[in-house]
Amino acid sequence: MEELKNLKFDEKGLIPAIVQEAKTKEVLMMAYMNEESLQKTLESGETWFWSRSRRELWHKGATSGHTQRVKEISYDCDGDTLIIKVVQKGFACHTGAKSCFYNPLYTTEPEEAEGQEILQKLYEVISDRKENPKEGSYTNYLFEKGIDKILKKVGEETAEVIIAAKNPEQGELVYEASDLIYHLLVLLREKEVPLEAIFAELKKRSK
Repeated sequence: MEELKNLKFDEKGLIPAIVQEAKTKEVLMMAYMNEESLQKTLESGETWFWSRSRRELWHKGATSGHTQRVKEISYDCDGDTLIIKVVQKGFACHTGAKSCFYNPLYTTEPEEAEGQEILQKLYEVISDRKENPKEGSYTNYLFEKGIDKILKKVGEETAEVIIAAKNPEQGELVYEASDLIYHLLVLLREKEVPLEAIFAELKKRSK
């Protein structure tokens, strides 16, 4: 490929690669590539990187199953940085978060999350609690007790929704339905089901 000659690898033979969700444009992660990993990425259609700590090639998602299907690769004006647009399967971050960039450093006036974004944010918080337990966290309590406890809570909350739905006021139903959704998200994370799989299934049903 002629364009590869325009790339500038550093003195260690590496070039930074920013990975972006093709559809939403969300930045997922940053890793390094060498010529071999870039070539394997081009050949396989999935991302391959170079691990600076292990000093070896690694196929993103080879162990977790959370692979990245490449849609487009571009390089910047200096030819020393790549941006790779992908379709992410599952999570990009080892913590279970969709993106590795979930720690805010500075913001002005954050926009209020809506709809799907709220569910995604809550799911990421739940994932973070699983990977980084916090003392006194109810979410961590559920994960520590395990799948049987989580299933019990889902059953209890389902019953609460049914009872609330029998009442004329909507407030109680909204509250109980929110509780049920939260516990369902905990269950999905425990079973390592990505939220995107649910969105994809719901999309099928909207046709």
